[in-house]
Amino acid sequence: MDSLSFKDFLKPRPAPTGIDVLCKLQHFAIITYAVDASKFAGLFPARFKLDTVMIDGAEKGLVSVVPFIDVDFTSAVYPFPKYTMGQTNYRIYIIDKETGERCVWFLGTTLDSWTRIVPSMLWKLPWYSGKVVFDCDYDQSQGVYRRYKMHTTAHWAPASVELMQQKDVPIELPGFPDTETGLVYLTHPLTGFYYRRDGRLGTYSVWHKELRVCSAILKSASFGLLSRLGLVSDAEQQKPHSVLVEPVNEFTIYLPPKVLKASPEHA
Repeated sequence: MDSLSFKDFLKPRPAPTGIDVLCKLQHFAIITYAVDASKFAGLFPARFKLDTVMIDGAEKGLVSVVPFIDVDFTSAVYPFPKYTMGQTNYRIYIIDKETGERCVWFLGTTLDSWTRIVPSMLWKLPWYSGKVVFDCDYDQSQGVYRRYKMHTTAHWAPASVELMQQKDVPIELPGFPDTETGLVYLTHPLTGFYYRRDGRLGTYSVWHKELRVCSAILKSASFGLLSRLGLVSDAEQQKPHSVLVEPVNEFTIYLPPKVLKASPEHA
């Protein structure tokens, strides 16, 4: 893999319009697993290819579990009520062969809010209900989490994770030529694709500044979706590729999502 630099990927924020959303993401974590490339067959259309890395001489794809709390979820344009809700995204790192862009394939999302019904019904987003509970203690003076626990009770994707942090632990990202390349790859895809609930191909985009993530250590994890799909076994879930955390950041989400005209073809 060639080296990647944030200077080539950081762009000015497109001005929000219409129903675009602004939200802060609290207790943001990216728990990533390196998986044999063959296990991703059939999960996304032929328009995309897996964005692989070589680890110990084997070709691997990366899948991340991304839990956080949406804080002050509101309109980016108009006065609007603010919502707070727990959320977890499940995403695979891919390349759009039509544009060459590095992006992500969303397997889906669990969301702890009645507001999930609107995008799920209106835009057919693969968002599923779940009761999400965070139990976190962040030490601002030390810049580390004393405690980070998340538990999701859900039918589609039950989950639990516990992390720990130590001060000034360097970030290690196997398979990448340098740390910055790995961080661009893992933290800065701005376009996502997914299968809608009606089977059509959907996409939407986000914008954010460079994320200031730090390294964390996984104490335990249980992600029912990854087990059910046969991507990462229960035992393998205890050995992540990497764990990154940031106490809070801010995203702009550009809506409504788009429906792509071409009928999706399985890879």
